[in-house]
Amino acid sequence: MNYVPQISRRAFVVSAAAFGGGLALGVDLPFGANVVRAADGSPEVTAWVVIKPDDGVIIRVARSEMGQGSMTGLAQLVAEELECDWSKVSTEFPTPGENLARNRVWGSQFTAGSRAIRESNEYVRKAGATARTMLIAAAANEWKVPASECSASNSVIKHNPSGRTTTFGKVAEAAAKIEQPKDVPLKDPKDWKIAGKPLKRLDTAPKLTGAQIYGLDLKLPGMLCAAIKDCPVFGGKLTSFDAAKVQGMPGVKHVVRVGDSAVAVVAERWWQAKTALDALPATWDEGENAKVSSASIAEFLKTGLDADKAFVGNEHGDVKQAIAGAAKKVEAVYAYPYQNHATMEPMNTTVLYTADRCEAWVPTQVAEAALAALSEASGLPIPKCDVHKIPLGGGFGRRTAHDFVHQAVAIAKQIPGTPVKLIWSREEDMTHGRYHPVTQAKMVGAFDANDNLTALHMRISGQSILAFVNPQGLQNGKDPFVFQGLNAGGTEGVFGYTIPNLLIDHAMRNPHVPPHFWRGVNNNHNAIYLECFMDELAHAVGQDPLEFRRKLLADHPKHLAVLNAVAERAGWGKPAPQGVYRGLCQHMGYGSYVAACAEVSVSDKGAVKIHRIVAATDPGHAVNPAQIERQIAGSFVYGLSALFYQECTVKNGRIEQTNFDSYESMRIGEMPKVECIIMPSGGFWGGVGEPTIFVAAPAVLNAIFAATGKRIRSFPLKNHNMTLA
Repeated sequence: MNYVPQISRRAFVVSAAAFGGGLALGVDLPFGANVVRAADGSPEVTAWVVIKPDDGVIIRVARSEMGQGSMTGLAQLVAEELECDWSKVSTEFPTPGENLARNRVWGSQFTAGSRAIRESNEYVRKAGATARTMLIAAAANEWKVPASECSASNSVIKHNPSGRTTTFGKVAEAAAKIEQPKDVPLKDPKDWKIAGKPLKRLDTAPKLTGAQIYGLDLKLPGMLCAAIKDCPVFGGKLTSFDAAKVQGMPGVKHVVRVGDSAVAVVAERWWQAKTALDALPATWDEGENAKVSSASIAEFLKTGLDADKAFVGNEHGDVKQAIAGAAKKVEAVYAYPYQNHATMEPMNTTVLYTADRCEAWVPTQVAEAALAALSEASGLPIPKCDVHKIPLGGGFGRRTAHDFVHQAVAIAKQIPGTPVKLIWSREEDMTHGRYHPVTQAKMVGAFDANDNLTALHMRISGQSILAFVNPQGLQNGKDPFVFQGLNAGGTEGVFGYTIPNLLIDHAMRNPHVPPHFWRGVNNNHNAIYLECFMDELAHAVGQDPLEFRRKLLADHPKHLAVLNAVAERAGWGKPAPQGVYRGLCQHMGYGSYVAACAEVSVSDKGAVKIHRIVAATDPGHAVNPAQIERQIAGSFVYGLSALFYQECTVKNGRIEQTNFDSYESMRIGEMPKVECIIMPSGGFWGGVGEPTIFVAAPAVLNAIFAATGKRIRSFPLKNHNMTLA
């Protein structure tokens, strides 16, 4: 069952560049030698900034927008350094084709891992500062005064000694012809006026009015729609289908094979295509994987818990010796299931293919990887392809994979010259996703005679995402993503506890169900395993969970600071309301430090009422505190839905859950109150879109233990007759 797909070298080269950056193609610049202009003719001052004659400001945003607010946050950073009028700012996406043709002037278009602001903050701020410097220089040239005597604010340039003023729009044309300065100073965050403020999102109005165009909304002249059905078992093949049975049905234009494993119906409207597809006789060769079940996968993973061979992620001291000589030993095994991204908008892509050009409209998190997929599937070189990014109706990591783009191109190639929109049905989306990896963990802790924790061994057994999506990226066979939040050092996710003897290792076990990056990725189960087991350890020696952690976190003050913040706000150590119990946890991932304290009560029938959540985050800098609060609240929606309801099971090799009736999310009435503590300490840039998810489940699980004395080690909680009240 160690199933690892093969990826072509061409796809890997471009995809890897999209993930890691650094790709610079030596192609000719298809723009004018002097002033580059936007579609309406307005001059581009820098690649990031277009100024209109009426002082309107267009800021180009390279990262994708999927509800997290990166278009607003990144625009705030540019506008801060530009010193423009925020009320006149709008945004637009450059295409990956434009980006590659201009030697990646907009940097990475990879939007995942909470990277949008934390990885591009410096160069987007420089883009704004550079444009401001050029606009001031243009005004100074016109006035024949030193630029040093001029300043800019709110899109107005002023000659300070004389008091003369002009606006950005009046000098933009001249500014666009000035050579860009190479080095520009950036503001100290303490001087921010636009960044650091809880400004309203720029995309709220179009979403409220319905003007926002998602992939499902897209319409092109002469467009046809396609519905697709893939082999129900991953790795299986399409044997045959009888197109004649549906050719006469309303609207049906084509019935086409898609690769080795799928068939699609193309019709005038999507529902016509879906209806015909449901009626289409098709047979499958499901292969050996049809024998796989959730039970067989669980047994497969168990073989890794005590296996001799494992990849070491974090080690110091001698764990085996310390455990062998321990005065007290605590041991537990945890398990985490497959989960689907279940985006509200299912996978879709619109493609227009001709013999010498291929364009696609894609809700994608990695525009350059989507472009690579387009080139790969069409057989056309990248300069003859391009991807138009569209806002995503949910991403959560799912849209960093582009299997659906390959399919859409394969269909469009059979109908050249006609735009074709492929939409996956909800059922197709649920059963052919890319899933949160399935894992188990064996935890062993050892104490000396004075109840001091002397050793911890954490053995993870389960899937490697990297082995599936990019096996060339494995490090001597090891997947570093497995150890998120458990690393000895670095900026991504550091293990905060000081324990004399530590071993964290991974026995790789890869069932046939494809894993992928799911919001929070491996941090989710790693935080549950570690933080729930820390509670078990504290309980085993009769210590308060907060004090137990405080002693072990003394060498990591930022980890400790967020934990202390939630404990103080929640009133840890003081009596909770009658029948209410508390649990807490902390974690570090994607550059940010997070902690949570949950207050719950549990009825005799297993109904869990979450009365209150206190969540703290230190992301280094808080570009838009209002958006961070919403991200934190959204993280708890996602994390608690996963904890209580969400599991994808496997029977006869296929995913059993097909829609939201069998793969539920929490309801509005079940959502607890979330109190956010945003405590940016400066000096680093952490993510905010994902980190708080890590602490949602362990905080609640530890509170449930405090309430019931029941330690739950496998998920979701519905399998233990527990529901949200």
